[in-house]
Amino acid sequence: MNYAKNELLGNTPLPVDIVLGPSWWNRHEGITFDEDFFFHPARRVEVERKMEKALHDRWGRFGLGADYDKDLPVVGPVHLAAGYLISEMLGCRVDYLEAAAPQVIPADIAELRVSPEAAFESPAFRRFTELTDGLKARHGALLGDVNFAGILNTAIDLRGQTLFIDMIDQPKEVETLLAGIGEVIERFTDKMTRETGTTSISVNRVVRHFPQPIYLHSECSHVMISTSQYEKFLMKYDTAWSEFHRPFGIHYCGEDPHRFARVFAQLPHLDFLDVGWGGDVAVLREHLPDTFLNIRYSPVEIVKQSPDEICDTLRRLVHASGNPYLTGVCCINMDDQVTDEQVTTIFETVESLRNEYGVA
Repeated sequence: MNYAKNELLGNTPLPVDIVLGPSWWNRHEGITFDEDFFFHPARRVEVERKMEKALHDRWGRFGLGADYDKDLPVVGPVHLAAGYLISEMLGCRVDYLEAAAPQVIPADIAELRVSPEAAFESPAFRRFTELTDGLKARHGALLGDVNFAGILNTAIDLRGQTLFIDMIDQPKEVETLLAGIGEVIERFTDKMTRETGTTSISVNRVVRHFPQPIYLHSECSHVMISTSQYEKFLMKYDTAWSEFHRPFGIHYCGEDPHRFARVFAQLPHLDFLDVGWGGDVAVLREHLPDTFLNIRYSPVEIVKQSPDEICDTLRRLVHASGNPYLTGVCCINMDDQVTDEQVTTIFETVESLRNEYGVA
């Protein structure tokens, strides 16, 4: 059968990847996630190599951990899923913990505006620059990226839940805040693109399987707004970025991405969509026939399920998407309770599906 493809993506059928959570890494490999993990040049290289080795030892037969024997100048935690730096640059306190992702503490700002200039003069960005300078001096180049979080996610970090009242009481001021955050993200991702060529491996490792780097905008907090609020306040950024940053994608890890199917279909381009667990894949495919749907298996549910249950669920979801060239699979932030067998089942099921579709 000839399946439709997005030639801009150029991917092989049914790409699959995983991200293990900090508690898994801490328990099984003794890795701690203090500030040095994120900002010390030698530690960055050392720990990323250790992570690659752990993945290679367990799942190397599926292609994981291919760089286990290399010292790579990776600028950010590409084996985690954590957005922290943009919020810290804009004034939030971030707590770096031993066995958890960085915890952003809402800043509760009083004035709904940010200064992009101040963000790039902040202690957080200076510390990041020291990291990249140190890596570049020793290795001559940079790789990877840092999760840029997303506009609404960051706005909530800065303002807290009061932001939703602001959308009603002072919408113009909210638009000013969002525009400022958007400018910071644009400048930051432009720097990443020029330095490393990627922006979004730290958002979802599946994007590393695509020849063309995907620009993946995190919209985790869109579960908290209506589609009309999206259209009023945020759609303009996705519209512009989908024209300028191709391939363009949206990371939607909430349980209701299908609620946005109609409005997402109105974007000029949506090459990639992270489909949060609970999302109705069939509805999304109906509205987005040409979009790559990346199915996100629940890291909470997988630890409760047998291999047969995992296999049956993955098969059902992939079949609902219907096109192996426009479908991917991932499971992100699995904690220390997940077993090697449960993770292996993800990869074995995808291999079986490739054979079933005749695209292995």
